[in-house]
Amino acid sequence: MCGRYALYGPVSRIREQFDAKVDELEFEARYNAAPSQWLPVIRQRSDGERVVHLLRWGLVPSWAKDEALGDRLFNARPETVADKSSFRAAYRKRRCIVPVNGFYEWKAVAGGKEPYYIHATDEQLLALTGLWEHWHRPDDGARIDTFTILTTDANALMKPLHARMPVILAPDTYGAWLDPEGDLVALQARLSPCADDVLALHPVGKAVGNVRNEGAGLIDPK
Repeated sequence: MCGRYALYGPVSRIREQFDAKVDELEFEARYNAAPSQWLPVIRQRSDGERVVHLLRWGLVPSWAKDEALGDRLFNARPETVADKSSFRAAYRKRRCIVPVNGFYEWKAVAGGKEPYYIHATDEQLLALTGLWEHWHRPDDGARIDTFTILTTDANALMKPLHARMPVILAPDTYGAWLDPEGDLVALQARLSPCADDVLALHPVGKAVGNVRNEGAGLIDPK
């Protein structure tokens, strides 16, 4: 699963790495991003332009009666997105990229769980595969755009921590993933674990376990 991550930019790196417009984004560095928060997501407009918008983490399907459903749908599985009613419409037409500097996972150890921070070996941003959806609040009609992150089986590096990990896109697949007319069969074949040497990890302090905690110190090696 992926339930916590860090995104601290800089904005220039998001713009350059993803060739995306971020000029109007009010970016706030997050070292402990969590579901229900509003976070930067890269989407593609009909004219092909990539734009970064703030969406709320936790996908709310268009048919949902209550936005609280999104609290449970912050991750999705590639094995079922094409069929599950919560995700299939978004999977077909509303795919996005979730940029992160790194993400957290917890390893079961004697006496509890130890958090780890996972990041790219080249220190570039990781491009997590996401789906987005729009939902209208029944009482006032307000539109809320939300997203979820796809997870797959863990690679060898991640398996000691958890059985699942986020699906990470290679740069040459950004366009295909964002294209609403993309070949779903071809895309499905790419939703697999990244190579072990793409990532590095280290243990961090337990403060990251409290969503109220923030700051660069959360990613420091323990």
